[in-house]
Amino acid sequence: MYRFWHLGRHRHYRPRRLLRIAHAKRQHLGHSRAPPNVKITAVDGSVIANRGTTGGEAIALEDMSPYIPEAIVAIEDRRFYSHFGVDPLGLARAFVTNLTTGHMVQGGSTLTQQLAKNLFLSPDRTLERKVQEVLLALWLEQKYTKDQILAMYLNRVFFGSNAYGVEAASRRYFNKSARDVNLGEAALLAGLVKAPSRLSPARDPQAANARAQVVLQTMRDQGYITDDEVKTAMSQTPAKAKRYWSGAGHYVADMVMDQLPGLIGDVKEDIVVDTTIDKTLEKRAEQSLNDVLGKDGAKLDASQAALVSLDGTGAIRALVGGRDYADSQFNRAVTAKRQPGSSFKPFVYAAALEKGLTPFSVFNDAPIRIGDWTPENYEKKYNGEVTLATALAKSLNTVAAQLVMYDGPDQVIKLAHRLGIESELQPNASIALGTSEVSLTELTGAYAAFMNGGYKATPHVIRRVTTADGSKVLYENTYDNPPRVLSEAIAANMNTMMMGVINQGTGKSAKLSGWQAAGKTGTTQNSRDALFVGFTSNLTTGVWFGNDDGKPMKKVTGGGLPAKAWQEFMVAAHKGLSPAPLFGNGQFMADPANSGFGDQPVASAEPGVAPPLEEPTTIGSILSGVFGESADVSGRYPQAPDRPKRQPMAPTHGGPIPPADVAQDGGYGDGDALPPGDIGEPEPSPGGRPRRTTLLDLIMGQ
Repeated sequence: MYRFWHLGRHRHYRPRRLLRIAHAKRQHLGHSRAPPNVKITAVDGSVIANRGTTGGEAIALEDMSPYIPEAIVAIEDRRFYSHFGVDPLGLARAFVTNLTTGHMVQGGSTLTQQLAKNLFLSPDRTLERKVQEVLLALWLEQKYTKDQILAMYLNRVFFGSNAYGVEAASRRYFNKSARDVNLGEAALLAGLVKAPSRLSPARDPQAANARAQVVLQTMRDQGYITDDEVKTAMSQTPAKAKRYWSGAGHYVADMVMDQLPGLIGDVKEDIVVDTTIDKTLEKRAEQSLNDVLGKDGAKLDASQAALVSLDGTGAIRALVGGRDYADSQFNRAVTAKRQPGSSFKPFVYAAALEKGLTPFSVFNDAPIRIGDWTPENYEKKYNGEVTLATALAKSLNTVAAQLVMYDGPDQVIKLAHRLGIESELQPNASIALGTSEVSLTELTGAYAAFMNGGYKATPHVIRRVTTADGSKVLYENTYDNPPRVLSEAIAANMNTMMMGVINQGTGKSAKLSGWQAAGKTGTTQNSRDALFVGFTSNLTTGVWFGNDDGKPMKKVTGGGLPAKAWQEFMVAAHKGLSPAPLFGNGQFMADPANSGFGDQPVASAEPGVAPPLEEPTTIGSILSGVFGESADVSGRYPQAPDRPKRQPMAPTHGGPIPPADVAQDGGYGDGDALPPGDIGEPEPSPGGRPRRTTLLDLIMGQ
């Protein structure tokens, strides 16, 4: 035996070294303790998901269904209770097989050896690791009883679908505790150990059931069960397992797990992550996307959608990364970057207001050329002289392009970054039509700065991280003192202008009865992407529809499917709440920083402006909570400084502002790709189809 222990010439084969390692880790074993678990909870404390390497609590052997240990021993190690940690017959069989094939294909490992490997060793199939495994198995047999070893094994073994341990696996596949598993279900679990991924009932139910039949026959042959029990078990249909975790909450769980290392480092103990997610809103968000996709998705060639909804502090209340997490775990709300189309225009208009223009400043909506680019409106119709408020409501591309040249692309980019857009933006004229890619989450977070009166709203989902017993706080977010990124006047004026998008413009499908709402539609070339981002005084919500492969949809615009899904979700989210006004009360106000209206000519005020409502005085009252309390889940959001008395905007008249640097060469840098001319939004029409270009139009040059 001494010669066997000293195979090779390496000192780390020596028993004393291995025993020191084992003794050092013994304190962490307990009778069943598994690796760290991450418990992810919603704002009400309910569990969204368990993650990490476990996914379930460890339970004692006597608390499990007795069928589970019997099935495992029968199929995995029939001589478990008679050998001393190593099965000489099993080793001999594995040795012959490996010698015949020329490489390691069988391990001949007992349950004790498998536990030793899981506790202390790497999964490498080498002679060195095999010897270490044997030595540690002998040590485990000396220190623990057979039942203790079996309990530790059952609480650590991998059952597929990221389920480690019988409790996690039972809840994963049967939606019940391992305490309540019946004979047929126990056989199915035991059968998974051989090949957890390939035999998973979530992946291949037929293969899993066939393997379970083998386990049942083996249990009968070894006297654990009778023929009648086999027949009964075979007639028991295990609960149907979904192919993977299901539910939009798992997009949130993935997001949490991605962010945790940067906040607390490696997870070394059980922790609880408190999130900002409201599970009721999460379910309503998922339902709204599936309702719209189910009704119109197939006929309009729209296969995917995403939604993110946050409050004025940036706390994410609901997030849906795709149509079905079980089908695809790719998070389209956070990870995917797409062109926002016209939903980027509010940043262009806000930059123009900062430069001194007003909602009543007049531009000429007509064919233009910027360098080699000739932007066109969606329906190739032109309105002549229009105010900025009208241009934004109708999503006129020609005016947005003129504004970019008036502001300068760099100024638009600076404002967008200030409000929360983190993606790189290209400094060219086409930025007016949203040709630089962004994520839905950062776009929605930037809109929240309009909603909350001009404060930056950094999107965040993790509120607090504590140890499992709550005795130690490992992380707590610090988004309770946001900087001001827009003046009150510009935030109020942008809100009123974007109310026009919903009331008279391209976003009519997003109207909410009784609530002031504002937003902007967005559609990219050939309807590859369609977006609607909008807000009330409670929530800012962004919705995207499209296809993962970029395939065009059938004339889907931001005012279509996205606006409908947005409206359905927001109606559900605001049910039972008392309507509260948007910041600005739906009225335009003068900007003191620009001495009222400045010297810019303006036109008459637009019709249909919402009547003034009671003016809120603090950011806390502006962000009246969706949950019947302050919008900040922690209750720590500071009040805004006192606002100066608003100056009513008295409209005057004037001529149109000539577009700056338009119809001249040099609008683009060398080598820049020219943006398409047909992106934007169609103007809503009372009925009938839009007018088509006729032969006479072509002859007349129209």
